[in-house]
Order: sequence, then C-alpha cells, then structure tokens
Amino acid sequence: MRLIPIDRVRPNTVLGKTVYDWGGKVLLRAGVVLKQNTINKIREIGISSIYIVDKYSREEIEDVIKPEIRQKTITLVKEAFSTIQRLEPENKIKNEENDYTWQEESYFYNIGKMVEDIMTDILRKEELVLALVDIRSNNDYIYAHSVNVAVISLMIGIAFKLPKKRLEALCIGALLHDIGKAYLPKEIINKKGKLTETEQNIMNAHPRLGYKYLSSTYNVSALSKIIVLQHHENIDGTGYPDCLKRDKIMDLSAIVSIANVYDNLSTNTNGREAMFPSDILEYLMSNAERKFDYNMVNVFCRIVIPFPRGTLVELSTGEIAVVEKTIPNFPLRPIVKIINSKRSSRENMIIDLITELSIVCLLYTSPSPRDA
Repeated sequence: MRLIPIDRVRPNTVLGKTVYDWGGKVLLRAGVVLKQNTINKIREIGISSIYIVDKYSREEIEDVIKPEIRQKTITLVKEAFSTIQRLEPENKIKNEENDYTWQEESYFYNIGKMVEDIMTDILRKEELVLALVDIRSNNDYIYAHSVNVAVISLMIGIAFKLPKKRLEALCIGALLHDIGKAYLPKEIINKKGKLTETEQNIMNAHPRLGYKYLSSTYNVSALSKIIVLQHHENIDGTGYPDCLKRDKIMDLSAIVSIANVYDNLSTNTNGREAMFPSDILEYLMSNAERKFDYNMVNVFCRIVIPFPRGTLVELSTGEIAVVEKTIPNFPLRPIVKIINSKRSSRENMIIDLITELSIVCLLYTSPSPRDA
C-alpha cells in the first residue's frame, strides 16, 4: 500500500488502511472500494491523504501499538482535558493535593495504568521501527497528537535503553505534555494560519500552565511534570517558557521535544500542510545541535522509516520505483526496484541509493485524473 493525496485518488481505488477520526472511531475500514462521493466526504472532513492498495505496493504497514490501545488512550486524554475545561471555569491552578477532584486523580491513575499497556505492546515487537503515521481527520487533533508523541518518545527512550521507571515517566509526561492548552482560549488553539504576537505569547504559556496544574498531584512523578514544563525548550536557548540551554534541559524533555516536532510537522492541522517524513528528518538533522540534541536526533532517525518496503517513490531521475529494502542508519537511502523508466533497459533494475548518491527519492503521488 502507499500514501497519496486525496485529490489524486480515483474512483474504484481500494482503501489500504483503516481511517479513524481523532477520537479513535473508525470512519472507513481497509478494503473498501472508494466511490467518488466517498472520496469527496473524506476531503470534506479534513483528511488530505490516504493509503491505497495497488499492484505495486501490497506490504502491510502495521501500527506501532494496537488500535484498541490507541483508541482507549486517546479517549482517556480527551476526558482529562474535558474535565479541566468543565471544572476549572476560572482557570484556577492547583495549590495542594486536596484541590483535585476524584475524577482528576482517577484520570492520572488510569493514565499510569494505560502507559503500562502501551509499553508492553511496544516492547513485544522484535524490530522497533516507526513507519508513516496513521491517517485521521483533523477533529480533536490535540488528543491523538498526545498519544503519538508518547509512542514516539517511548521508542526513542527504548532505543537509549532507559530503565523502566524513566520510560514510564517519559510516556506519562508525553501524554500530558499539552495539558496546559486546556486553559487556553479555543479560538487560539483552533486558529488557522499564523498567530499574532499576542496570541503566540498566550500559546507559549501552556507549558507553565500545565506544570502548575500538575504540580500538587502525587499521581504524576516529578520527572513527568518537568517534561510538561520543558517540552518546548531548545538546547540553544531559543525555546520557551524559560529559554533554557542544553545543560538545564532534562534528557526526557529533550526526547519529547523531538517527538512533538515530528508529529506536529507530519500532520495537517490549522491550515498547515503536513510535511513528508523524509522532509521532517532533514529538518531535524539540520537543526541538530541548534534546537535538538544531536545524539537523540541520530537515534530517532534510525528508528523512523520514511519509505517502508512496498512504498512507491519517484527518483530524481524521473523514474518510478518501489522500495525493496530499507537500510538501518540510512532512512533516506533505501534499495529500490525501478518499475517505470523512459529507458526500458532500466526497468526492473535494482538500485542501491547508498551507492547511487546522485539519486534521491520522494514519495510518489501518481498523476491526478486531470493530468492523465
């Protein structure tokens, strides 16, 4: 299966991967034959790309965690946000343990139990790699984003062989990293396009608001609370809210920072087009030792697969190829087989992009009906 923009999907195309809304509810199941009215509805609800099945790419792309675990966690995070918005009309910050309702403390406890399930599910895999992210509508983005960031952060932490207790703190902090946004005006959270300077200053307050909200609960560890406070800090001191530099930023916070940026850039949200994973990796690499820790970016790039086996790619030569094999440590340089070329002698030729350095590849989007 392969990922293509919704504007280039033709009627009678077979859906390759189940499409969910941001709450984890199934919108369309894999295997459905798409009619034009269905394609139009997918576009209308804000989904810009889908996986399709064709003769060139039949590889299964498995989610990192089971769909039912992802859905339960999304629901739990959404309930935690909703409880704050419902019970905190005056944006009151907690000052002591007794300030929390039993519902809030229950959510904190259940999130901790959910983290155990997520860790167990990820650790069961023999090979720890992150393929292209799931496709969902833009509704309730923030809750599914929190789960994505937690999963990505855990994978980085596992790659660094962090002990279990730190992995748990990492995952809980990642799930709650945006909890402070529950205190922000919805018109700012949901605004399409660039924020004004005043709006950006309000947005930049969410890490501190989240930290203050969690500061008095015993059901969230100090490490997780620090992650919430520091997840927008950059190692060169250009981040917020405290403009901290490398030696003042906790390693777990630096991990969540990378995961947060990756998931934000790979998602269509608030009028911004998603970037392809290969472009995001290049962004992270170019900002290593400026915004992000170099070693963490390096490890992250080893576990991300922008072009999973079976992906159709367009080479800089103008040829179309299918990915035959991905190479550890070289996520942007897979081994490919050419399936369409102006030179017939090159069709079915196997190309190793590690040795063919002059050739680069991008995701193939196929011609649109009006281009055909």
